[in-house]
Amino acid sequence: MGRAQPRFPLETMMSTILSARWALRTLLLTTVLVSAALLAGTGAGRAQTTATPPDVLAALLVEVRGLRAAMEQMASTGPRVQLALGRLQLQEQRVNAVVRRLEDAKTNLVQSQKGLEALRHRMADLERIAREASEPEERRAAEVALRNVKTELTLATLEVQRLQNEEATLSQEISGEQGRWAEINQRLEELERSLGRR
Repeated sequence: MGRAQPRFPLETMMSTILSARWALRTLLLTTVLVSAALLAGTGAGRAQTTATPPDVLAALLVEVRGLRAAMEQMASTGPRVQLALGRLQLQEQRVNAVVRRLEDAKTNLVQSQKGLEALRHRMADLERIAREASEPEERRAAEVALRNVKTELTLATLEVQRLQNEEATLSQEISGEQGRWAEINQRLEELERSLGRR
């Protein structure tokens, strides 16, 4: 007789299949639970991420509005600063022009005063010559020259007075122009301070 083949009873096979199915179900259930936990964590992370953007967006909006306001202020202040700078430069040119005129007037006044003093000395010499001349022709020549010198002296005196008046007028004009320059400069400093505060 040959050897009998071992047979597994049906119950044993069924038990093995059920155990395998149970193990598979457990594995699937574990996988599903782990996946659910991971998805829940990711969902919470997403919820936090979606909760964060409104705060970030609000902060960005505030920043953008601040930048826009600053740009508008710069845009409105820029032309005012340029205008004030232009006026200041123009005023400096005016002050410099009046200063040059005053310097010229002072130089001319000094020269005219020297010329006037020379004419006075010449007149005194001619008066002495006319008094002391022994010859009639010499006396007449001194008297003619004296009349001419007196005319020149009158004109020179008028010129000195005119230059003295011009000097006084230009000095007052310089004070006024410098006052206007200081006023424009003060406006520029105020603009600079207001920009610094921003």
